[in-house]
Amino acid sequence: MRARTTALTATAFVSALVLCAFIAGGSATIIEQRSRKAVRLVLEANGHSWAQVHTDGLQVILLGTAPSEAERFRTVTLVSTVVDSSRIVDNTDAVVAKAIAPPDFSLQLLRNDEGISLIGLVPKGTDREALMKRLTALAGEGNVTDMLESAEYPVPKGWSPAFEFGIATLEKLPRAKVSIDPGAVGVEAITDSAEEKAAVEAQLNRSRPSGVRLDAKISAPRPVITPFTLRFLIDDEGARFDACSADTVRSRATILTAARKAGAMGDLDCTVGMGAPSPQWGEAVGMALGALGELGAGTVTISDADISLVAADTVAQASYDKIVGELESNLPPVFSLKAELTKKAEAAGSVPEFTALLGEDGRVELRGRVSSERSREALESFARAQFGADAIYAATLVDADLPQGWPLRTMTALEALDMLNSGSVTVTPQLIRLSGLTGDKQATDKAARILSQRLGEDARIELSVKYDQRLDETLSLPDGPECVAKLNAILTASKVTFEPASAKIPEDNAPQLDALARIMKQCQDFRMEVAGHTDSQGGEEGNLRLSQNRAEAVLDALRARRVLVGNLTAKGYGETRPIADNETEEGREANRRIEFVLLDAEPVNVPEPVILPLSEGALDAEEPAEDPPQEMLDESAIEDAAPMEDAHGEPMPEAEEEGLTPEADASIADDSAPETEQAAEATEEAAPAEDAQVVEAVAPAESPEGAAPEDVVTEAEETTEAAEPATETAAAETAPAEAAPEETAAPEIEIPVRPAAESPGRPKPRPAGLGPAGN
Repeated sequence: MRARTTALTATAFVSALVLCAFIAGGSATIIEQRSRKAVRLVLEANGHSWAQVHTDGLQVILLGTAPSEAERFRTVTLVSTVVDSSRIVDNTDAVVAKAIAPPDFSLQLLRNDEGISLIGLVPKGTDREALMKRLTALAGEGNVTDMLESAEYPVPKGWSPAFEFGIATLEKLPRAKVSIDPGAVGVEAITDSAEEKAAVEAQLNRSRPSGVRLDAKISAPRPVITPFTLRFLIDDEGARFDACSADTVRSRATILTAARKAGAMGDLDCTVGMGAPSPQWGEAVGMALGALGELGAGTVTISDADISLVAADTVAQASYDKIVGELESNLPPVFSLKAELTKKAEAAGSVPEFTALLGEDGRVELRGRVSSERSREALESFARAQFGADAIYAATLVDADLPQGWPLRTMTALEALDMLNSGSVTVTPQLIRLSGLTGDKQATDKAARILSQRLGEDARIELSVKYDQRLDETLSLPDGPECVAKLNAILTASKVTFEPASAKIPEDNAPQLDALARIMKQCQDFRMEVAGHTDSQGGEEGNLRLSQNRAEAVLDALRARRVLVGNLTAKGYGETRPIADNETEEGREANRRIEFVLLDAEPVNVPEPVILPLSEGALDAEEPAEDPPQEMLDESAIEDAAPMEDAHGEPMPEAEEEGLTPEADASIADDSAPETEQAAEATEEAAPAEDAQVVEAVAPAESPEGAAPEDVVTEAEETTEAAEPATETAAAETAPAEAAPEETAAPEIEIPVRPAAESPGRPKPRPAGLGPAGN
């Protein structure tokens, strides 16, 4: 009985235990589900869906990564409103916040006539006081507006060289906007001419530091061309321009198309500028070139609205009459035509001439005939003002029988010669011949305009001017030592490296090789050596072979960048030429290098200078009656004026010192008169030297000894010109007699006077010791 009671009691206890466990487990599950559901609902409702919710009995476990620490804190706080905070287990984390990036440093500078303005953000370490001092020196006190801000952050890479380059650029440009960023400089500027624009661009590219990117936008207004000139000829050497001007791009295309139809070949160019006498300039030029092309040989010269067409003596009279008649009838109303058919040349005796030779050293030799002692002194003074006081050697002969206007022809010839770097100009009564080398692509245009403006569009001129790019200052081509210095400077700043014990160049060396290629493209005319060097580690023969392979690898890399490497030689020196101690790592690193060595300072395989064509329109000259193109001073005006001074500022000798009597002076004053456009037209037929037709035939320069040229072409005078003075005819067609005394003949001296902006005394590069400093 007792045992039974005990069994029942035990069974009751076990049953109660199982029931309690079941009830407790069910209760816990219900609590977990309700808690999880409640927390999830509140999180979803408030936009915290990133959080994951798990429950373990009474504990609510939060998992997940919050977008920020603040978001994580808000989520935990929100869950504590649903369940007791003691039940929350926070296992969440937050995204790691990025470090605050430094600001973008940038500086904008604007300079104009009003002053300089600065705006931007610069590093705090920038020396603002020194910067303001430099800019104040440019703009003046009180004309610099400083709107800069600074920030204390590390100076970014490339900021310092870009900053210095940008400030230096602003100092050179009076009207510019300069933008400076780390490793980059932007320049927007306005220049006064196309030549200045090219010079500024070349200077900026040469002074740009390695590793600094330059974005230059330099603009220049179209040049004002006066006179608006064009000269085109067809002879035995073909059709070509001596000068060309166009008023618009469309007009330029029309002119060049007409020139090609007339037979012109090769690269043709025409300067687009302002100053055309009519919007129909291109149409008129096209018609004139077409007419000359039909004639087959001759010259057309257009000076503003005046067209002078000279047909060669090979043209038939009937063809000449038909073609010229059609041209004259169809030209736009503003243009006037003067045409002439060249007569067969007659044999002539010795012809007087004047020659000026301009050497490569800047020295000028004057040889040949001058009309009087006074004109000789005036000519030498003009030459000294033009080329330098110490650069003139004169060996001229006085000939009183020279034709009228000889002083003007010789001075104008010297002015045209000043357009060249070296060459010669020869003056005869019928022709002015200019030949030589120049670095100015517009030299023929400029020379043709000078000759046409001073002597008239009918003056005979012959231009054979060759362009040499190494003389062009706007290209700023470096010489041999400059090339080597630039190349080695790039390697010093960032050397070309190789893989260990190999000649393979890693790809990260591309910037250095690109920089070398840019410089080499300006230095391909110089013989240079690409020298490879190693340190002393390894065998001597192995190092020599390795250095040779590395030098050749650099050569191949330049060739791959379209650099002509025909003048480059690769040579390895191994460890034989160290520049540092091979016992240290730094020294060995310095000895592992590539260098450029100049083998010959003289350029080789330089392209031959090319003959410059004369652009269309380079000889067109508009001469308003109320404003002649230049003022002329005759000898009587000089006599009445204050004493002339020579190039050294000393008074020139008076007439009595030259052996001239007062009576002779009076006769000179009576014979001279101011020249105007109307007077020139009235006396046009009375001066064969001034009325000579234009001859175009490229020929070698005249002998410096003043000998008469063998190929001078003279013309039989028209019967209507038989009344011209016998002395002028004799001077143009017969050998000059012995120089007559000064008292018996004093030809008129005509000196062109130009505004200060066009003064012939403008600075011009000359060799040391030949400049006008002595004046």
